[in-house]
Amino acid sequence: MNELFPDAKVVGLLYCSAEPNSKYQVDVITGYLTELGYECVEYTFADSNDVASVAQSACDGSDVIYIPTDNTAASCTEAIRNVVEPAQKPVIAGEEGICKGCGVATLSISYYDLGYATGEMAYEVLVNGADVATMNVAFAPNVTKEYNAELCDLLGVTVPEDYAAIQ
Repeated sequence: MNELFPDAKVVGLLYCSAEPNSKYQVDVITGYLTELGYECVEYTFADSNDVASVAQSACDGSDVIYIPTDNTAASCTEAIRNVVEPAQKPVIAGEEGICKGCGVATLSISYYDLGYATGEMAYEVLVNGADVATMNVAFAPNVTKEYNAELCDLLGVTVPEDYAAIQ
């Protein structure tokens, strides 16, 4: 967000209130964004019926929108895009699928690499008897800065060279 939209002041956090995973992500990202000087405003929808109207509110009240890895948002990217594109509001997405549908950029992980790391942890527990309660939390080993070339072109977003276009 800092790289692509350094002048943004208000970040709209758009997510489904029925998904605790999304609320957790929003709480975490809010801490980071606040430390960077952004004002964060939450825009929640209860189900897919509210997505378009809540996305419009987010567009009206934000400089840029962030969508976490939210299942409902992922299934409604077309509805979100139909709002954010005419409003000329960029979306930073929590994962590649949402970015491909309605976002301009994301920090993406390899689900293969994440699954591999999970398998290694399972091996430690099942074969070597590791105690899950004392194991370190493992993270995806690599992230890739990705962008949606079509939406970046439509919104006039200039992307640094170290970003990869989503295929």
